[in-house]
Amino acid sequence: MNIKDVTASVADEIELFQQRYKQELYSRNTLVDKVTRYVLKQQGKQIRPAMVLLSAQLCGGVTDSSYRAAIMVELLHSATLIHDDVVDGAEMRRGLPSINALWKNKISVLMGDYLLSRGLLYSLDHNDYGFLHLVSEAVRRMSEGEILQIQKTRSLDITEEDYLSVISDKTASLISSSCAMGAQSATTDEAKIACLKSYGEYLGLAFQIRDDLLDYTGDSKKTGKQMGIDIKDKKITLPLIYALRQAPVSEQNHIRSILKSSRKRAVKSGEVMEFVRAKGGLEYAAGVAEELAAKAVASISTFADSAAKTSLLRLVDFVMVRQY
Repeated sequence: MNIKDVTASVADEIELFQQRYKQELYSRNTLVDKVTRYVLKQQGKQIRPAMVLLSAQLCGGVTDSSYRAAIMVELLHSATLIHDDVVDGAEMRRGLPSINALWKNKISVLMGDYLLSRGLLYSLDHNDYGFLHLVSEAVRRMSEGEILQIQKTRSLDITEEDYLSVISDKTASLISSSCAMGAQSATTDEAKIACLKSYGEYLGLAFQIRDDLLDYTGDSKKTGKQMGIDIKDKKITLPLIYALRQAPVSEQNHIRSILKSSRKRAVKSGEVMEFVRAKGGLEYAAGVAEELAAKAVASISTFADSAAKTSLLRLVDFVMVRQY
């Protein structure tokens, strides 16, 4: 399944969004403009802007306000990815050297701040105060989620509840806001806006769990990251959380001793991955993702059948079967 096929009902709108987004990134400062042009090269599937446009289409139709919402979302998303790469020390982003690998951390942090401020000013310039509230709330949640993950990773005591809280804030918050902003750009019906926001929240949770599963099951050539990299980076995700819960204390302590040591993680990540498989961690996490995906589908069940609804339902399927 191809993402372009999934979002075909807004293909023309996505093309127009891309043109407007490129214009919005332009800067008279030559270095800033050089970096933002490189950011455009790193563009991924642009699922979040597509979700803004699909949500708008579902709630009455894409408007000029919908394009502004999509631009705001992409500016924020790009800013957070740049900051994430600095935090994680990542040297690659979607098959290309990361911003911090090319321009170092100082420029990267400032560029992330720059894109975030552009998004906030863009909303103020157009009096999109509803969007500004949703985006600001997403930024708060994403920051808190990142800090909670760091806190729990240090102590290695992350529970399933902690994990779901982290991915809700880090990943689902922006997807949820994207859908809510799209709906808000096309309707004033609070019930419809709430339905799309719930859809995005559940889809975002399922998306992240599936992404975490790819660390155990994915093809590194397709995913662009080495299998087991989460373990080597000491990121404890749902498959491992469940596996630890099923193991006797002595086995838990052994696995945790591997996770605590960077040297052991580097050479024994395969042992941890096999432990997760043996304890049923992959099946359990896949089951949780399926439940969340079903809730996403249920969230938009009251909407009449349409091309936009079909696309949003197919997007759930895409998230659940993707291998990259």
